[in-house]
Amino acid sequence: MKCPKCREGMEIVAFDGIEVDRCTGCKGIWFDSRENERLKSMRGSEIIDSGDPATGRRNNEIPYVRCPRCTTPMVRMVDPEQPHLWYETCSTCGGVYFDAGEFRDYKSKTLLDVIRDLFARPRA
Repeated sequence: MKCPKCREGMEIVAFDGIEVDRCTGCKGIWFDSRENERLKSMRGSEIIDSGDPATGRRNNEIPYVRCPRCTTPMVRMVDPEQPHLWYETCSTCGGVYFDAGEFRDYKSKTLLDVIRDLFARPRA
């Protein structure tokens, strides 16, 4: 499988028996259907997100990507609890792609997140 953002290969990483795919280049993470939700509640699972958030922010600007599983154009989403957090999802297979640093952010809501949300720009 190739990364939907930088087209590098993906490696399998596991946490507590759940396997996800992480890009060997940009370190974005592909979650099969609902894996991100399962891992969100697991203490310590943020360790799978080893990428540089600055790289993730740059890749977050890539407007159109295809699902690495089924090649369907992915839908750009905004986390309703944290509007500054943008990610991509596949409407066909249910997979979700987070850029580097986004899964760590997705797992926790801090005071800084509340401030970011106040100034979050609308998703184009």
